[in-house]
Parts: sequence; structure tokens; C-alpha cells
Amino acid sequence: MVTVDDVRALARTLPRSSEHLIRDRVKFRVGRIVYVAFSRDERTMGFGYPKEERDALVAAEPQVFFLPGPADLRFHWACCHLDRLDPEQMTELVCEAWRMVVPKFLARERLGE
Repeated sequence: MVTVDDVRALARTLPRSSEHLIRDRVKFRVGRIVYVAFSRDERTMGFGYPKEERDALVAAEPQVFFLPGPADLRFHWACCHLDRLDPEQMTELVCEAWRMVVPKFLARERLGE
């Protein structure tokens, strides 16, 4: 099981990442671009994810992942239930969401190719 504190610990290690409380929701962003956000009750997490791949993500593990609401389908975004996510999945999802919003050189320095 993953918690907001687990994500926070990882996000603090990512260059240019900052935590914000926006409308009672914890969000992590680089500059003005949000790459991870939590529901108000902190039971679900939204994260940057390629639109063209998210249907396959949800289909592969529908008990863990789900699509964002209709208003957010236009964005590169997917969602998950934190209590069904394991730490390795969380690390990969958060790092890849962060990679989507930082300059390529910075992502290479931190995560490699």
C-alpha cells in the first residue's frame, strides 16, 4: 500500500519538483505544470501519463487504474487507487510523470535514458 507520504518522499528527490496545496488537494508540480495530484481524501492519485497508452494501462489492471473524469480526458492523465498500488509501481509512475514535464537533459541526468 502506498501513501501520500511515500509519494512526497520520492517527489522531494526530483529536481525542480515542488509540493502545493491547491483547493485542499496535495499536488506536485514542476513550474506551473502538475504531474501528480491526490484526491481530497488522499485515496486516489492522478498522474501524468500518455493519452495513447492509458486505455491499455486501465485494461491491464482495472482494479488499480482508472480513467480521469470526462473534463480531464483531454489531458495526458490517468488515475489509480493508492491502496492497490505497490511501491515499485508508484516509483515508476511518479518518475515517468515527472519526466514528461521536465527538460530532457534533466530527466536523463536523474533517470538515465
